[in-house]
Amino acid sequence: MVNGRANAEIANALDTTGDAHYHPCPEAMKQPGVTDGTVHSIRGYTASSVFPGTRRDIWLYTPAGLEQHEKPPGLIAFNDGAYYLDRNGPVRATRVLDNLIAGGELEALVGVFVMPGAREGTGTERARRDQRSIEYDSMTDDYPRFLAEDVIPLAEETVGRSFATDPARRAICGISSGGICAFNAAWHRPGLFGRVISHCGSFTAIRGGHNFPYLVRSTARKPLRVFLQSGTGDADIIFGSWPLANQEMAAALEFAGYDYRFEFGTGGHNLRHGGAIFADTLRWVFR
Repeated sequence: MVNGRANAEIANALDTTGDAHYHPCPEAMKQPGVTDGTVHSIRGYTASSVFPGTRRDIWLYTPAGLEQHEKPPGLIAFNDGAYYLDRNGPVRATRVLDNLIAGGELEALVGVFVMPGAREGTGTERARRDQRSIEYDSMTDDYPRFLAEDVIPLAEETVGRSFATDPARRAICGISSGGICAFNAAWHRPGLFGRVISHCGSFTAIRGGHNFPYLVRSTARKPLRVFLQSGTGDADIIFGSWPLANQEMAAALEFAGYDYRFEFGTGGHNLRHGGAIFADTLRWVFR
């Protein structure tokens, strides 16, 4: 605690009055005549070469009729995948993908939903949070390397298809620390992911993320399309102000000439606003 304030105050931003008018987008609902895609579970994955000694769950989504597509499918990876996968949650990503792909608004995409790892033998919530921060908040190449070397080959083998290699057909998405992780992955490997979706991204002083606006301004522009979302009720704690940090990132992207979109609403540190506009976000990212 410092100056009578604590990082635990982030809890105050998880459910705010400004979220009341945000509801899952219409495309998150079951539509007549649209066949559900398939979700394959990989529970307790422990074979990571990048984060050895960790255990995590992974889910793979494939749209209905994928076998009829000769063209390699695109890819969208979700950090904190269970939150985006939840069929009763604010995003319901697989339902949105089902409807947009069936309606011809998106090309066929495989969804890879990845949870952060937990160290083997450490069952405490604090240990799980620490490992998540190591993977998501670190401004290194480790997490994108984990996706490139461990997760994507596993997904291609399991699905039985090679994914599109064009980074314009590959997106990465996440919330909070998972949001900065999404940007960091594309920043380090723009040839792996060319599209970024960050919900309430933690561009704050956790593991150096507050430096990203300067890095964006001072580094040659990369071939990325970036979607950012935050709100007036987003977190404001010792690590920083999420509303201000995301405004700084948007200003930096504007300054550097990026193809970006920033949605700043009234919500808090959660997926309600992001879920309400998720279908439109996908349309914009993959347009």
